[in-house]
Amino acid sequence: LAEALAEFMHEQVRKVYWGYAPDEDLDNEALIKEKYRGIRPAPGYPACPDHTEKGPLFALLNVPKRIDLHLTENFAMTPTAAVSGFYFAHPEATYFTVGKILRDQVEDYAARKGMTVAEVERWLRPNLGY
Repeated sequence: LAEALAEFMHEQVRKVYWGYAPDEDLDNEALIKEKYRGIRPAPGYPACPDHTEKGPLFALLNVPKRIDLHLTENFAMTPTAAVSGFYFAHPEATYFTVGKILRDQVEDYAARKGMTVAEVERWLRPNLGY
C-alpha cells in the first residue's frame, strides 16, 4: 500500500504539483517500466545507499510531528509500512547504482557529512571497495 501511494504521489507531482507532465497518460505497464519523466530514488537503495540521509530529510520536513512517522537508531522507518525518497524531475534523470567506493571517497564523504570514517564505513559497508 505504501509503495502504491508513493507511485500515486509521484504521478501527482508530475501532473499537478510541479506540473511538468500535465498531459501524461500512462497505462500500468508503462508505469512499471518507468516510462515517465524523472526518478524517485530512496535512501538505502542502490542509487542512494546511505540510510543516514533519511535523518536530514525527516528534519527538513518535520516528519515525526506531521505524520507520526519515526526513524529508529538504524534509520529504519516506523511504522514499517512506509517509504521515503527524493523526486528528481530532470528529463535526463535515470536510475543508477552506486558501485564500490574507495577509501579516499569515504574520507571525503565523511568530512562533508561531519561523520567519522568509521561511521561512514558502517553505513556504506556493502559499497566499500577496500
